[in-house]
Amino acid sequence: MQKSIERIAGDSEGHSYEFPVFRFEGTDKAAPSAYLQAALHAGELPGVVAIDALMPMLKKAEAEGRIKGSITVVPQANPIGRAQYHFGEHQGRFHLGTRTNFNRGFPLLAAPDVELLPDTTLGTADQRLKTRLLQLSIGHDIVLDLHCDDEGLAYLYVHASLWPAMADCAAAMGVDAVILWDEDTDGTFEGASITPYLNLPAEVARFDRRVATTVEYRGILDVDGALAGADAEGLYRLLVARGVILDQALSTPGSFTGLVAPLENIDMMPAPRAGAVLYKVKPGDRVAEGALLATIVHAPGEAGGRTQLFAPQAGIILTRRSRRIIRAGEDLLKLVGDRKSADARSGTLED
Repeated sequence: MQKSIERIAGDSEGHSYEFPVFRFEGTDKAAPSAYLQAALHAGELPGVVAIDALMPMLKKAEAEGRIKGSITVVPQANPIGRAQYHFGEHQGRFHLGTRTNFNRGFPLLAAPDVELLPDTTLGTADQRLKTRLLQLSIGHDIVLDLHCDDEGLAYLYVHASLWPAMADCAAAMGVDAVILWDEDTDGTFEGASITPYLNLPAEVARFDRRVATTVEYRGILDVDGALAGADAEGLYRLLVARGVILDQALSTPGSFTGLVAPLENIDMMPAPRAGAVLYKVKPGDRVAEGALLATIVHAPGEAGGRTQLFAPQAGIILTRRSRRIIRAGEDLLKLVGDRKSADARSGTLED
């Protein structure tokens, strides 16, 4: 294993950011290669501790000569967001200098060629970070971007071109759901990882062996040793299933039996009033059309001071907010419906 330190120039003299990158050299040039990163939204730590639990497994495989394809690991991909605090509260989702989401604005290249990346010398620090992360990931057959939601099930975002070929990956990782999308207009890291291949001939794009996904590891508070160990085992199983690592002790993943739905089936349920949220449902619950989802207490103790929200269709609760204070118009939860949402959103669902 080789460790290197990446340095990102800051936006003022004498100011820079750095993060470690770990590389495992494969023994077979024809084997698939993999890139894993966590905490692009710097406060989302379930993926960080999953990588921490995965690293000893990778080192053991390396020592035994079982790593066939090269593996690049970035345990904490966002040193800028990691350093951002405002009045004692960590702020790792948006760059405070540009107000830009760290998982938006990645270049959507026409081909998987690092020479096509923009020159960000005169850009901002967050732009330089995004360019460098793409440089590190471009060319790998497997690209995993580890995130988490507020409170939720474990699920994947997968481009429709990669499904059902990626069903083995979902089964290996043990996730509960897969959300399929087909257009990225906002420049997410996942979108930037798959877009360069969409216009290539099938024999070059190789969607049968390509993996690119945003992994949502449940909720932001699910930073737990047992969960990290289970998630690491899932990542390891994926790498074995796809031929990056050789491990004859592992069996082939079974069929994926979780929920699979298109992005347009998701209802986000914006809050009609600001106030305190009393949830009636939790992630994983199956609800009928018209079921009570939550009550917002917007005028405590007053007549008419509560507003109820009901399910617009039948489906599964995928996520909900981890905090219980809500603003009017802010999304309360993700309901994966049995049919297309009447308020279907294209592109990324939320900031």
